[in-house]
This record gives sequence, structure tokens and C-alpha cells, in this order.
Amino acid sequence: MLRGDCILTFLARQRTLSFLVVVLAGAAGLMAGPSRAEPSHALAMQGEPELSADFDHVPSVNPDAPQGGTMRYGVYGSFDNLNPVIVRGALTTARGIWFDREFGNLVFEPLMQRSRDEAFTMYGLLAETVETDEQRSFVEFQLNPEARFSDGEPVRPEDVLFTVEMLREHGRPFYANWLRPAKTIEKVGEHGVRFTFDETADRETPLLIAGLPVLPEHAFDRETFERTTLKPVIGSGPYVIDDVRPGQQITYRKNPDYWGRDLPIKKGFDNYDRIVIDYFRDANAQFEAFKKGNTYVYPDGDPNHWRTAYDFPAVRDGRVIKDRFEVGAPSNMLGFVFNTRRQVFEDRKVREALAMLFDFEWVNRNLFYEAYARTSSFFENSELSSSGIPASAAERELLAPFPGAVAPDVMDGTYRPATTDGSGADRDVMRRALKLLNDAGYRFEGRSLVGPDGRPLSFEVLAQTNEQERIALAYKRTLSRLGIDLKLRTVDDSQYQARRASYDYDMIFATYAASLSPGAEQVYRWGSGSRDVEGTFNFAGVADPALDALIQKIVTARSREDFVTAVRAYDRVLVSGQYVIPLFHLPEQRLARWAFVEHPEKTPLYGYQLPTFWLDEAAMANR
Repeated sequence: MLRGDCILTFLARQRTLSFLVVVLAGAAGLMAGPSRAEPSHALAMQGEPELSADFDHVPSVNPDAPQGGTMRYGVYGSFDNLNPVIVRGALTTARGIWFDREFGNLVFEPLMQRSRDEAFTMYGLLAETVETDEQRSFVEFQLNPEARFSDGEPVRPEDVLFTVEMLREHGRPFYANWLRPAKTIEKVGEHGVRFTFDETADRETPLLIAGLPVLPEHAFDRETFERTTLKPVIGSGPYVIDDVRPGQQITYRKNPDYWGRDLPIKKGFDNYDRIVIDYFRDANAQFEAFKKGNTYVYPDGDPNHWRTAYDFPAVRDGRVIKDRFEVGAPSNMLGFVFNTRRQVFEDRKVREALAMLFDFEWVNRNLFYEAYARTSSFFENSELSSSGIPASAAERELLAPFPGAVAPDVMDGTYRPATTDGSGADRDVMRRALKLLNDAGYRFEGRSLVGPDGRPLSFEVLAQTNEQERIALAYKRTLSRLGIDLKLRTVDDSQYQARRASYDYDMIFATYAASLSPGAEQVYRWGSGSRDVEGTFNFAGVADPALDALIQKIVTARSREDFVTAVRAYDRVLVSGQYVIPLFHLPEQRLARWAFVEHPEKTPLYGYQLPTFWLDEAAMANR
């Protein structure tokens, strides 16, 4: 649970930070008086939506996709909660109900839906229209009069107001941050809801509000809302919860009376009659279920597995297909994360030295058939990356108030993670790392490297999977050559989630999802206010004024040019902070599927979308 004092501290810090940004931005006109715009079908972060008001469907779907059949997914882990917005059970909520990047929003729906064909544009869903002004000092939604919950009750402005109340009181921390700038929320007419913002709002605020789920007031009890539940919840989405086997399986059934099935933003989506999601406690069991045809798709991010695990009859005779999808979005940042709350990792020089000692070349060659590329940016393979690019004059101006926040080689674009000879014991790299450790006060005593406090340099890596174990053991082998003691502890999913949520670790593996439109979510990854709030994604325990200021620059940028400048500067500060040992990424998405599972020809900017796939039931019957 979140502690009350942490929440107050978080909100206080955010108000202070936002106030400073407003003062600095006043000259740019962010505090100018409102100029109303006409109601629109869509809202873009920067510029105009790509699709006009009369669009028929988004480009990356098959609007005539066949309907029917049962899709079966497999996932790793467990679940014990069906309320996907509360703090309790946040990490063990059943997949697919809401805010699921893979399976979609099956039960709850947002006011507007994001198009994965654009950097950040929202199109009307529960909200028929959206209206804001040039300063984005307010946003007004007119709900679609046809919108209904699965029990037939209409979606009303009162439901939006109820949702806001529950999210502010009991929701996960990022909801409180999204809603924080809304000083008034009121019903407007029969179907309208208007959010009026204070001076802390930014350009992203209306889009974040548009992405909120809408919960039915009549179907929830205020007194028990914050408790986990296994009672099926009611939403307005295309599916209802049909069957629940806690920790093992959840089944969704398409609502035949789904109100939004003919909306342009929904055409080509939600093509199955039923969706079954099976949970597996073991990754091998998950794959075996796929091989047997008990689940129908298998996202595979392990190149070793991709290369060696598919020699079975269904692949050889074409019943299972291995697909590759080119993606236009940045590659995610996968890395070892230093918990800087721990004394051993307080010194940036120590973190830099330890990062140098990860031998990517050896790992890539011996464990992954050289399938990976090394990651050097939090926005790799996109225009937002600072890698290989000298800082522009505009970037340097943004960074000027924070001397020392960016390392010289990161500033001039020459930074790269240390490259080794692939031996696992590159003497030159080890010499340079040892020099940094000596500068931080470490000296050899016997075979151990001992710090200024007399303690050996030792830390624990918390792992969750066999794959993480393999990588950590390779890292351990190199560190041991310098007298550094890496302890490896592998725990089950529930222990891992609990320890991660309370920051009870020295080092963990983490993946930071990247997009072409980073924004307010960065507060919960790297913002000072999230450092001491349990359950956020600030795994590294970062509190850096430079990052706080640049996050605000990112979310207040009006032009794409200013936005890219701010993100690149932000990337430079993150890289220079040495909070993460960057690992590697695949240049594409890989998905194995049974041949009766089909997908649209066009891949969205952000990669394939499982909710737009469909089943060839004739081929399925003959498999």
C-alpha cells in the first residue's frame, strides 16, 4: 500500500516543480488567456491528427476481418485481482481488463483511444468530441449518447466524475498525477464533462485525461472500492468476464450488444468471440502449451530460443509460422538497474565502472548467437535518441542551468558503452574500470576490492527468470576477476513483485518501454517526487533537478522540434547518470503463431496489435 506521508510528499514536490516551470515558461505565453477551439473528433500532442473527422478506420487494421472463434493466450505469472486501477493488487491484476498493451482494453474503455499509427494522437471512443484551447487550460468531452455499459446502463457524466473521485482516492499513483492539475471537474449539459486546469497543467494533460478509464458508478461500492476482488467487474468494453479461475485462467466473452462495434476507431478490432488467457508459473510450460496448440501466439524476445526451440513438427509442416515485424518506435531500454538508495551505488563513478565491466560482446556471442545490438540510448533507433549526435545549441541552452549533469562524451555525441574484445576479461576495459573504482576510494585487500568504509564491494542481483540468471552469471564471472562479489538471488513472481514494489533490492533487471511521445509517465520513472513512493517505476531511486526540469520541458513543448530537443537533452542526462547498465535490443519484433491466426498486412508504428488479429476457423478445424 502507499503510505499517506509518501503521497503528500510526492504531490507537494510535483506542485513545487510545476510552479517553477510555469514561472519560467510565462514569457513563452503558456499563461496567456484562453482561446477556444471548435469541438473535434481527435486531439494530437503536437500538430494535427492524421485522420480527418470522416475517417472510416485506422490504416493498420483489416476493417473486414472475419469474426468469431476462441483466441487462447498464455502468460507467465499469476493473478488475484480484477480491479485494475487500485493500488492493492496492482502487479497481480488479471491481464486484459484494462491498460494492457498486448491484449487491449477488453472490459474498461477510455474516453478516447490512442492510434498506434501516430506518435501520440487520441481519437474519440466513449467521448464523441473533445474541445480544448490553444493553451490547453481546459478540456471538455461530450460523451457519445449511444455509449453503454455491458449491463445496458448508459455511460453518463456522473460515471466520469465517480471515476475521477475513485482514482484520486484509491487509484495507482500515476492516475493521481494525471488528474492533479484539474482544479474543477463538472458536468456540462446532458452529456458533457469539463476539466478546468490550474497553472501546473501542460500540453499532455488533456490527452492523459482522455486516456482515463470510465467506471460505472452503479456497479461499485465506494466503501470497498480499494479492496482487491475476484468478482467480475462491469465495463463498457467489447468483452465481459465470463469465467475466473484465480491464478490460473480468465475467460472473456464478447458482448453481443457492444455499443461501439461500428465506430471507425474500433473497426478491425476485437475479432474473437471468446478470449482465454492461461497463466503459467514456468516459462517452459508456457512454451510447451504453445507447441501443443493450447495457446495460439508466442511473443519471443529471446534470440537463442527463437533460433533453437522451433524444431518441432508444426513448424516444419507450416502449421506454426515465425513472423518478424519492423517497428518504427524506439527500442526499449533493457538493463541492470542500480538502486541508488543503497550506499554501495551512491557514487556515480562506481556505477560507471560496474557498467563498463558488463561484457556485452562475450554475452552476445556465447549466449545469443550475436543476434542483439547494444543499447546506448533510452530512445534507441529514433529521432529522439542523443546517441552519436552532438548536443545542439538549443539542447545546451536547456542544460546550462545544470552544469555537470551531462558527461562530456555524451554531450559531444561520442559516448558508447564500453566495447570489449569478447573474452570476458578484456584487460584494457578492466584497467579503466579499476581506475574509476580507485578514484572512488576502493583498494584491494587480498582478493577483494574494499571501499573507504572497509566493506568489500558486494551486491545482490534479484532475478526472476532463467534467462536473467544466465546474463547475471556471465556478469558475475567478469566482476569476480576484479574482486567484486555479485550474489544472485532468483525468486518467484509474487516475491519479485513485492520486493520490486518496495525497492527491496540492490540491482534488478528492468525494461523501460520507449515511445515516440514520452511524457508524464517519465515522472514515475525518473522524477524526484516518485523516489520515495512505493509502487512506482523509479527503480533506480533517482532525484535529479535536471531530469525534473526536462520532463516539464518535454510535456510543455508545442512544436515537434522543441519536443525532440527536450527529449534528446533528457536522454543525455539519463545516460550520464549511469543509473542503468544498458544491455541490448532486437531490431524487430518476433512472434510465433499458429497459421490459423492471421493479421493485417500493415504493421503500426508501434508494432503489431493482437486485438486486430483474427482466426481462420476453417483452417483451425483442419489443423
